[in-house]
Amino acid sequence: MLTVTDLTAGYGPVRALDGVSFTAERGQVTAVLGANGAGKTTLLRTISGLHRAERGSVDLDGERLDRVAADRMPARGLAHVPEGRGVITELTVEENLRLGALGRTGRLDPADLERVYGLFPVLADRRAATAHVLSGGERQMLVVGRALMARPTTLLLDEPSLGLAPRIVAQIFELLRGLVESESLTVLLVEQNARSALSIAHHGVVLNLGRVVADDDADALAADDQLRHAYLGF
Repeated sequence: MLTVTDLTAGYGPVRALDGVSFTAERGQVTAVLGANGAGKTTLLRTISGLHRAERGSVDLDGERLDRVAADRMPARGLAHVPEGRGVITELTVEENLRLGALGRTGRLDPADLERVYGLFPVLADRRAATAHVLSGGERQMLVVGRALMARPTTLLLDEPSLGLAPRIVAQIFELLRGLVESESLTVLLVEQNARSALSIAHHGVVLNLGRVVADDDADALAADDQLRHAYLGF
């Protein structure tokens, strides 16, 4: 379980997060929603140690994380997939995946590699190809697969659907839902496409100008017409 309490962070005089508190349950997808500038990406960056909080705490399964360096997060069970599909294009698909194993254990377990190939057969077919030849959807699968190589208990995903065809988005989201159900993974999903995110999420948190304006079951958020029109855009 991931617990965020009174998290406050900013950039100079700009406060991006202002007392954010919520819980992401184990074995569930929690969607973080809101307009551009709501603080969604800053939230993930602060949880994963890429941005320093001014106040508040982050706990993962009872262990305090907000004082842990970003490069130590995989060893604590937390993996962060930032926006942008940042693969190393000069390396092959398999070499990119192997890098993901180093963060948690420092060595590769071949079973982890085969597990990721089983989840993403297209990556298995292209394991020897350099990453620069992959499509946008294949690169998104690669960065998610690389994160899974570290065997995380909690996965932070920032805009995984950005720029992808609806068919590929549906495929990736269906895979995420399956992982959550089969492995009790905690997923914190930042998405601009609120409708798609709520379709696979169990719970949702809505941010506006760095503050939580709604925190409820996904079905309840999707059914709240006033909230949808004011903050979610559908």
